[in-house]
Amino acid sequence: MRSSALASQRRVEDKPRRVANPSPLREGGRPPSGRGAWRSQLPAHPSARGDERRAYPVYVSRFEAWLVDSGIGVGVLQFPEGTRTATDAARAVGCEVGQIVKSLVFVAAGAPVVALVSGVNRLDEQRLASVAGEPVTKADAETARQATGYAIGGVPPFGHATEVPVFMDRDLFKHRVVWAAAGRPDSVFEIAPERLRELSGAVVADLRAT
Repeated sequence: MRSSALASQRRVEDKPRRVANPSPLREGGRPPSGRGAWRSQLPAHPSARGDERRAYPVYVSRFEAWLVDSGIGVGVLQFPEGTRTATDAARAVGCEVGQIVKSLVFVAAGAPVVALVSGVNRLDEQRLASVAGEPVTKADAETARQATGYAIGGVPPFGHATEVPVFMDRDLFKHRVVWAAAGRPDSVFEIAPERLRELSGAVVADLRAT
């Protein structure tokens, strides 16, 4: 009954929901200031077993569960209207399109790579090839999912299913904070560019097409 009620509540919701674990970086697990609120928590994630079970947020995605396990203190906002494109995400968040991080999956020198590109920029494949190897082609949906664990439109910049090299657009450092996909096409999270580079292990490069 409670699960049904929660699902019904989510369908009629028209405001963003903050989806984050009470981080050890925030004393007492209090949410930061700003829009949204912490999701309530279940006793244990459905896939957990025995004594290894731990609390996960309601409606948790794989990326959100990864955030809980990592304890890095990143909060996720969910927008029912969707954040699939950079323009959609900027409109939902209320930020500049340039602050949106596009996580683009390519195949470079025969292996998948992820390029983190400012929402206002178009990626130059030749510039990516100069740092990732050539030839460079856009990954298809299945390749992207197998490499990252996520569908195109919701690929996060880190926490991937495999060890995927990441390359980061230098223009993202023009902003104090940026917003990146959180594993599905209706959720994003806020992060400082330098912290994003650190967590993703990205190589910073000039990737913008001129």
